[in-house]
Amino acid sequence: MAKAAPAEQLRLLDVAGLDSEITKLTHQIDVAKADADLAAAHTALTEARAAEAEVKQELDSAAAALKASELAVEKVAAHIAKDQARINSNSGTATDLMALSHEIDSLTVRRNELEDNELELMGTLEEVQEQAAVVAAETAAKLSDHDQHLARRDAAVKEIQDQLATTKAARAELVGTFEESLINTYERLRTRNGVGAARLFHGTSEASGMALAPGDLSEIKAAAADDIVFCPDTGAILVRSTEW
Repeated sequence: MAKAAPAEQLRLLDVAGLDSEITKLTHQIDVAKADADLAAAHTALTEARAAEAEVKQELDSAAAALKASELAVEKVAAHIAKDQARINSNSGTATDLMALSHEIDSLTVRRNELEDNELELMGTLEEVQEQAAVVAAETAAKLSDHDQHLARRDAAVKEIQDQLATTKAARAELVGTFEESLINTYERLRTRNGVGAARLFHGTSEASGMALAPGDLSEIKAAAADDIVFCPDTGAILVRSTEW
């Protein structure tokens, strides 16, 4: 049977306590990272950005439509100016000049229609620009809210990570004070079962939370104080004390 001084076995509980703290802190980090408020803020920001992108498309479309309308007006106006210049120069026959005059009348009607349409498009563009400003402000607000939650979450995670680093350093220092075979046994059992050592407290294994059977308890009581005994349910080292 493997042996270790009772005091050394008792010190394994300090290692087990640090391991329990490390497990708890690691879980707390996972919980802190999965921050519900941050997740909600991220969703709200994503939705706001999607709405902003949609309005941006509408804005680009409205601007493009207005630009096309302006070009159409300019083209018709240039055509009218060209015809008027020919009339003013009195070049061509009377029939030609009459035709140009009729064409100018038709083009003027067309220009008026285009200009009316241009005014409507300008109104549409202004409406979309106002909507884009509102959506951009909403996105900025959602971004600010998201960043505040992110900063808070990161600060919380870092605080726990610092505690975890301190605890791991304390564990490493403590483990380094043990005889190698004893700590190796502890580590092997902890890796296999999740618990490396626990108290045998008034007949109950704190590794399993179960009271030991009378036969198992009798065998452990009969073992020498420096014998290493194990929990029959979990395999963890059971640390004994006369006070328990």
